[in-house]
Amino acid sequence: MTDIPPGMRAARAAQMRAARAAHAVGARHPLTRLLLAAAAMAAAAAWEAGHRVTDLHLIRRRHHHRQQQQLTRKDTT
Repeated sequence: MTDIPPGMRAARAAQMRAARAAHAVGARHPLTRLLLAAAAMAAAAAWEAGHRVTDLHLIRRRHHHRQQQQLTRKDTT
């Protein structure tokens, strides 16, 4: 987890706080909504800084790459 850029770490932490609040007090509670807005702003800031969600999810990225290779093989045969 140490190689996650600070902007992404902040966005992830904000999202976790919002999820915990939603679980504790419900999705419609003002605190949850405030935390969700903060999480969205942190995610937008990370995106603008050039950090993509897929950078955290290497397994999906590898899976997508493998699918693309399989499709390319089908096209050439």
